[in-house]
Amino acid sequence: MEVSLRSATSLCLAATSAVINAEVNALGSDGKPLCSPIHPFVSSFSPRSHLGHSHALPPIRSLTHTSTRFLLHACWREFAGIETSDQVQDAVSFEGCVHAEAEHERRQEERGGGPIGGSAESPASETEGNPLGIGLGSGPALLAGQSSRGADTRDEEAGVPLRQRQERGQQGHEGPGKRSMHLDLGGKGANLAEMASIGLSVPPGFTVSTEACGQYQAAGRALPPGLWEETLEGLRWVEEYMGATLGDPARPLLLSVRSGAAVSMPGMMDTVLNLGLNDEVAAGLAAKSGDRFAYDSYRRFLDMFGNVVMDIPHALFEEKLEAMKSAKGVHNDTDLTASDLRELVGQYKNVYVEAKGEQFPSDPKKQLQLAVLAVFNSWDSPRANKYRSINQITGLRGTAVNVQCMVFGNMGNTSGTGVLFTRNPSTGQKKLYGEFLVNAQGEDVVAGIRTPEDLDAMRDHMPEAYVELVENCEILEGHYKDMMDIEFTVQENRLWMLQCRAGKRTGKGAVKIAVGMVNEALVNRNTAIKMVEPAHLDQLLHPQFANPGAASYKSKVITTGLPASPGAAVGQIVFTAEDAEAWHAQGKSAILVRTETSPEDVGGMHAAAGILTARGGMTSHAAVVARGWGKCCVSGCSSIRVNETEKVVTIEDKVLYEGDWLSLNGSTGEVIFGKQPLSPPALSPDLETFMSWVDEVRQLKVMANADTPGDALAARKNGAEGIGLCRTEHMFFASDERIKTVRQMIMAPTVELRQKALDRLLPYQRSDFEGIFRAMDGLPVTIRLLDPPLHEFLPEGHVEDIVRELCSETGATEDDVLARMEKLSEVNPMLGFRGCRLGISYPELTEMQARAIFEAAIAMTNQGIQVFPEIMVPLVGTSQELGHQVALIRQIANKVFTSMGKTIGYKVGTMIEIPRAALVADEIAEQAEFFSFGTNDLTQMTFGYSRDDVGKFLPIYLAQGILQHDPFEVLDQRGVGELVKIATERGRKARPNLKVGICGEHGGEPSSVAFFAKAGLDYVSCSPFRVPIARLAAAQVLV
Repeated sequence: MEVSLRSATSLCLAATSAVINAEVNALGSDGKPLCSPIHPFVSSFSPRSHLGHSHALPPIRSLTHTSTRFLLHACWREFAGIETSDQVQDAVSFEGCVHAEAEHERRQEERGGGPIGGSAESPASETEGNPLGIGLGSGPALLAGQSSRGADTRDEEAGVPLRQRQERGQQGHEGPGKRSMHLDLGGKGANLAEMASIGLSVPPGFTVSTEACGQYQAAGRALPPGLWEETLEGLRWVEEYMGATLGDPARPLLLSVRSGAAVSMPGMMDTVLNLGLNDEVAAGLAAKSGDRFAYDSYRRFLDMFGNVVMDIPHALFEEKLEAMKSAKGVHNDTDLTASDLRELVGQYKNVYVEAKGEQFPSDPKKQLQLAVLAVFNSWDSPRANKYRSINQITGLRGTAVNVQCMVFGNMGNTSGTGVLFTRNPSTGQKKLYGEFLVNAQGEDVVAGIRTPEDLDAMRDHMPEAYVELVENCEILEGHYKDMMDIEFTVQENRLWMLQCRAGKRTGKGAVKIAVGMVNEALVNRNTAIKMVEPAHLDQLLHPQFANPGAASYKSKVITTGLPASPGAAVGQIVFTAEDAEAWHAQGKSAILVRTETSPEDVGGMHAAAGILTARGGMTSHAAVVARGWGKCCVSGCSSIRVNETEKVVTIEDKVLYEGDWLSLNGSTGEVIFGKQPLSPPALSPDLETFMSWVDEVRQLKVMANADTPGDALAARKNGAEGIGLCRTEHMFFASDERIKTVRQMIMAPTVELRQKALDRLLPYQRSDFEGIFRAMDGLPVTIRLLDPPLHEFLPEGHVEDIVRELCSETGATEDDVLARMEKLSEVNPMLGFRGCRLGISYPELTEMQARAIFEAAIAMTNQGIQVFPEIMVPLVGTSQELGHQVALIRQIANKVFTSMGKTIGYKVGTMIEIPRAALVADEIAEQAEFFSFGTNDLTQMTFGYSRDDVGKFLPIYLAQGILQHDPFEVLDQRGVGELVKIATERGRKARPNLKVGICGEHGGEPSSVAFFAKAGLDYVSCSPFRVPIARLAAAQVLV
């Protein structure tokens, strides 16, 4: 009955939820439960069934449900999407599978092996078909030495051919508690269960929930009661399933212990591989599988366990390894002999004594406990906290811990490991993109320890495993309906899937993938809209090199590495993450140059303009993290030699020092000496197609903040539907002549002299408005009257210098200038003499600006330009203030219309940026035809934070969790947002057709845009280059 038991146990895939613990009552022929007991903290998963020649599916009785503290667990069937029920019917058609089984057996016989794990009649021996002789038991032989795909994919799928598996994947079948349980199981654990449920080979194991980590952290890093006992019971299930035991030299079980948060954080938390080795187990492993494999695994475990768990610097182990290779005269780790590795193990064990003053912990269960604690602790590590801060990841409980049977890519030339993306994450091209290393383990690829080969090399080394990998990629894309990031290992030609997740991609890649999947009918347009993040569009709007084909560019290329993350970066060389952050804080552009990056470098990687590494491939830590941020990165540049101590890098025949200028082309991998000029980005046809889908969906209009005709044209090119904020004060700085005239107006002691200065400003203003109206032909333009305090237009510097300059420019005496400066001086200028208070105190100022607007509008109308001017009065707190300015504006309008013999339509509204204005919006709406929320000042006044001084305490608030976000970047929805909703509701109650929008910096921030859309605003206005981002955010809130 061995086959029947194996078939049943392989169906035990545990799910999770919040309130139910499902317990399987099904018994095997030996009277034991077919599935392991499931516990509050621990969820188990296993690979697909190996049915061999038996097609009978054993009955599984109904589930019983009981309440638990943490998770919901269930066992389900994976075949054809049929879940466990009281009456399980045969859901699998076995027609056409006989040939597949026969073909598989023929290939096995040709290679001298039988079916993996044998059969009930013919169990495998420890030496025939299984050189390791371990891990058989009642489960699939994870360490079996088969050279085929190991119980062929059709065999293991019990007759379900690839086409049917793909169809099932494309239907997006959801069993209970799989990928949707990522908050409880973490992304890695949820996806492991998901891959097992759709029939892919996943090493069996169990997951400790994120809830356990949360409780561990809350209890001051103390294990929750019962967690360790549940972990041991999960371990016993794996041991029984595998027929192997942790710490048993005769039938050793080795484990991997991996982190996995609900949100992907590549490289930020810890992993331990080959856990369970000690001297006795290594000797037993060597007797069955060979000395070299055993001691290579052992030295890897000592290094990783020491670094991750015992906090011993990796460099101490690396020194021993490099010294050993040097002494033996070899270049690669793989060139060391078994004897060399055995000697290295002894040296590594001495590192523990030298660094920690204690022996390496040889008890495998103690190793497991310490590894679980280390993964939990890595959740709160500086690098993980920094990564979450940079990416604004909040609200998670912690990391899950995934404990799995090891599969080995370091068993010789028929084994290997790799990482791939199902499409090119940089360009979006529909082609497998990844890397592979023969005779290696996963960390060698991910950490960039060795520069791997292109994935195509796997086709030559292991063709059958490669074919199955390609099939699996198609299945996963069809099932998840996204581009996937996959880690896998091939053990003696048997493929194992270790991880899958939605792949991080560049902006260009995201758009290409979304458009491509719609064209392939894999997803619909609404799904495609959700696949592209606003940050992706931000990347696409970054500048590129002006002319990479020019001789001035080509002649400066000094070397070429791997194009790990596209884009252009220009900056000065730094060699440490700390220096990159420091230089960035000083406003300098830095290029971080490293031999290889590690997760500890995450802060410097984010601060740097670009990253250059000597080692690591296209899927190394540096490449993956950089792509996720849209950060330019060139990796695996083997021709560079980095000396961090001396702060020098040798590139070919050039020696460069800290502070030297370097340019990186992340799209080609070129490293260019010096500073290369940059040019604005060009929009691709795919982006235009994608944005047309976005515009079909969204209802919120997106306008732009633009102060010049050039800005207005850029905004229109990016899809702006008008100008939501034109700041007239910015026009005054356009030339020396203008600013001198403004200063004459400010210093004028009488109305007459002030009017003369304003008369000289009028043509400048009118000309500027004409240019903007021309650029925005047919679209509305909202012009804000003068807002900032007048002293901002005065020169900066020492008082004596300012007085001297003003006397020269205005003709006033020193005493007059000093007296005027004293009068303009304010204790708190942002709450002082500014906004509508200027126009009320100096009505001639409002009159000049209104006249310039109306005269420009009529002039452009006479030229056939459609003009829709909207005049916005700033900083209104009472309806009387607005009433004063509206009356003045309408009076000027009538005068201009009469004198020019033409009338045009226009609106007069106000900027809501004072909390009182929001609360009395009904009164203000009686005078205003539109509201535009100035959320910068509204945030400042609501919090009582000065924007100029908030930097002194805001970092502390964010670090301590007092605030989740900088409120000047991300809208405070609970406070400021509530004022927006109140003002909108009250304003429209008084004036139902009131046009309402927002023109602060929040108008381009995605989560804020989503809030404004839900609040019922008509538009948002943001900087020209954030217009596409706001358009996307406005659409995503509706899909």
